[in-house]
Amino acid sequence: MRITEPSREIDVVHETDVLVIGSGPGGLAAAIGAARAGVSVTLLERFGCFGGNITAVGVEGFAWYRHEQTVDSEGVGIEFEQRAKSMGAGTPEPQSDSFALDGEAFKCVADALVEEAGITPMLHRLFVAPIMDGRTITGVITESKAGREAILAKRVIDATGDADVAYRAGAITKKTPKEEMIGASVMFSMSGVDKKKFIAHVKADPHTYSDWAYGEWSVETSGKEDDMFSPFLRKPFEKAREAGLIPENLDTIAGTWGALYDSGDLTYLNLVHLMGYDGTDPDDLTRGEIEGRRQAMFAIEAMRKFNPGCENAKLRNFGMTIGIRDTRKIDAIYNMTANDVREQARFDDSIGIFPEFIDGYGILILPTTGRYFHLPYRTLLPQGVENLITAGRITGGDKDSHAATRNMMCCTVTGQGAGAATAISVKHNTSLAELNIDLLQAELLRQGVRLH
Repeated sequence: MRITEPSREIDVVHETDVLVIGSGPGGLAAAIGAARAGVSVTLLERFGCFGGNITAVGVEGFAWYRHEQTVDSEGVGIEFEQRAKSMGAGTPEPQSDSFALDGEAFKCVADALVEEAGITPMLHRLFVAPIMDGRTITGVITESKAGREAILAKRVIDATGDADVAYRAGAITKKTPKEEMIGASVMFSMSGVDKKKFIAHVKADPHTYSDWAYGEWSVETSGKEDDMFSPFLRKPFEKAREAGLIPENLDTIAGTWGALYDSGDLTYLNLVHLMGYDGTDPDDLTRGEIEGRRQAMFAIEAMRKFNPGCENAKLRNFGMTIGIRDTRKIDAIYNMTANDVREQARFDDSIGIFPEFIDGYGILILPTTGRYFHLPYRTLLPQGVENLITAGRITGGDKDSHAATRNMMCCTVTGQGAGAATAISVKHNTSLAELNIDLLQAELLRQGVRLH
């Protein structure tokens, strides 16, 4: 059964040079990159804060891959971390040479970055449809408390995480089959943890990355990760299943803790892993939110009973929304490959570098030997739509490359590259596909990006 929507006129409420849709690490970096290159920029976000995976989902381990020998990305992503630290929104991360971001306080960090860059903020507006002139996107339609509104733009950046704009604009996209998608997670934090007792137990019974492989999960490493410390939790949940506190068949509750504060807050608990949920299906999202919260409460009870230091702990908060790792990607002008991220690919049209860090699809490789790969401009460009570019985890590539490029710091690299590209495209009145790469790379170097 179908109904026909009546046609209607929609007010154009705003016009801008560059419109960025989605404000996660990729979108926030894209907006800043475009604004610093000298064009008008608008940042559209469906929630009430910028930051996406950091703030709305609660993923605080921004650069947890970084170790002594890591050759890391440079640019806006590092600025996120440094700014968070200076504004009291960062704390040393337990397993790496990095700072965990306080997801709540980072909302203020993101606000400051947006305001300082002169970006027009638009929160509480949901993208619902592109405005098209043939194959060219000229703006979008949003839905909000104000009803339907139109925003016009010379260039559009899709940083939605699910390629919503590209897909609806007619670009060629690919979606991982549901049964193969990387699991979704409901993040949560606890309060009332005895820090001294908890840390003493961790030191007495430390876990390594080899512990990530158990039950139904297998993990491919390079070998060097197997003896490295990981803030991993598994034993409390095994004991809870034996005691009947967790259903016997629910063996996917396990994972990492992020930061433990003197106040007793234990944050970024990445313990719930939901397999077979499609982040582009609202019914799956509904089921996932409810099931994820149910499993989180199992996890908290298990930790209260079987993890020293958590005897008096309780739930502090859930993330605002479920965390999705894997849905649609564009079929780009160039799709990155497993060989690219595993064998230090080099590209003439590099827009930045990222360490050899792969985390997903049962692969875990940490960048402890100085190896890194280039990210090519072409991987941001969708086929089938003009004036549209992508940023974040939706850029083109296969599974292994997605397990690398989906990570938040890498999303800032593609974001800043996309932002600078749109600005140059507008200023020189040239298409994104025909952009002068020398001009783009010069602008990125001016913004502090490491290209090679």
